[in-house]
Amino acid sequence: MGFRGFFFFGLLVGVFHAQLAADDRQPPNVLLITVDDLNDWVVGLDGHPQNVTPNIERLARRGVLFTNAHCQAPICNPSRTSFMTGLRPSTTGIYENRPWFRTTALNKNRVTLTEHFSANGYETFTAGKIYHGSRTEKRSFDNIGPTPGQMDKGAKRIQSELKGLWDFGPQDYGGNKSNDYKDASWVIDLLGREHTRPFFVALGFYRPHVPFYAPRKWFDLHPLDKVRLPEVKLDDWADLPEAARKLTSNSTPPSHDWFVKNGKWKPAVQAYLSCVSFMDAQVGRVLSALEKSAHAKNTIVVLFSDHGFHLGEKQRWAKQSLWETSTQVPMIFSIPGGLRGRKCSRPVELIQVFPTLVELCGIRKRKGLEGVSIKALLDDPNTSWSRPALTTYKRNNHSVRSERWRYIRYSDGSEELYDHSKDPNEWTNLASLPAHAEVISEHARWLPKINVSNAAAGLPSKRQKKKKQR
Repeated sequence: MGFRGFFFFGLLVGVFHAQLAADDRQPPNVLLITVDDLNDWVVGLDGHPQNVTPNIERLARRGVLFTNAHCQAPICNPSRTSFMTGLRPSTTGIYENRPWFRTTALNKNRVTLTEHFSANGYETFTAGKIYHGSRTEKRSFDNIGPTPGQMDKGAKRIQSELKGLWDFGPQDYGGNKSNDYKDASWVIDLLGREHTRPFFVALGFYRPHVPFYAPRKWFDLHPLDKVRLPEVKLDDWADLPEAARKLTSNSTPPSHDWFVKNGKWKPAVQAYLSCVSFMDAQVGRVLSALEKSAHAKNTIVVLFSDHGFHLGEKQRWAKQSLWETSTQVPMIFSIPGGLRGRKCSRPVELIQVFPTLVELCGIRKRKGLEGVSIKALLDDPNTSWSRPALTTYKRNNHSVRSERWRYIRYSDGSEELYDHSKDPNEWTNLASLPAHAEVISEHARWLPKINVSNAAAGLPSKRQKKKKQR
């Protein structure tokens, strides 16, 4: 055998041994962290100049931060159903906070993200809020940890005139008594153990969801007299279609006028910033535990929020709109050996988390998912990308977000169009201008072709349920 023959033989042997080594490696673990109602008020997204989120920033430094990421629905149940099933609300029919998707004929047999990982050799764990209302099920998780509700034990109401979960202000119980602290502690213990199989941990933090409660020390980070308020344009609604007004007229949160007239706007913004900082500290505790563990070099960390949140922007509060403040979410992927400290401005969606993790972990692909993997963007954040992000709120109301534009079409055909290169606050609706007809046409082609019936249609309201129980 000549030199060339020996060289070729040696090359084959090298490839063979490299393949064996790759096959012997354990697939990466996954630590997925969701945050409830977290908008872009975190370091790196510039949503608010006074945010204090060093640990989310720390995670961004070791991964890729997506600055143009969006939810599939600006409300908890449909958003969480979507990223867990890999399907859009227009496909599941879950458009509102009821019903639980498993109770519907269309969705009762859907295979969820963690269910798919469990079927492919992973041991799955959960703590906190992953599904709406802290619902859990053995189908989706092999191991279920603490799943407490939104209200911390020992919390005291601050704003006596507000009802339900709507309240805000500092609390004097210790941070270790909060639900988020307990959930983080359970995961910290889990990360300190040995595991015979690759693990998938889904941890869901409640804050900054209402009530905006955090221990008083976190309020000290955001002195009330120095709090800066979001920019608001008083005639912002003048160019909105009637459908937009109806869709966003949610009676649950207090009105923007209430916050302004009662001098509560600054205290509420302070409370939200404080809750974000408190939540960030819990993220930090978990990241530190992972870094000290034996799993540090083989664990993918993903962090995102289920949707955004208004705190006066566009003169409204909460979510439930198709505007940027409701749809944009923080999203970070940190991959062992992957890019570090990079930002990506391409539009991405939560529905893409499922297929991306499947590809990153090298497990069997799942057919029928409506999202596509964004691994190409994790490899090169500047690579070309033609897909926009699509958000749905209730049936037949959709928003399409590209890198420059937001296009909204409501169920009655009325429209909004915003140029984010000039109008990041979405104050000027350009939809009626003929000059933008081509932009509208290009974005409209991404709208769902099928919008299944609302699974909540026909369900009794809470008021009707109470009457029936009497």
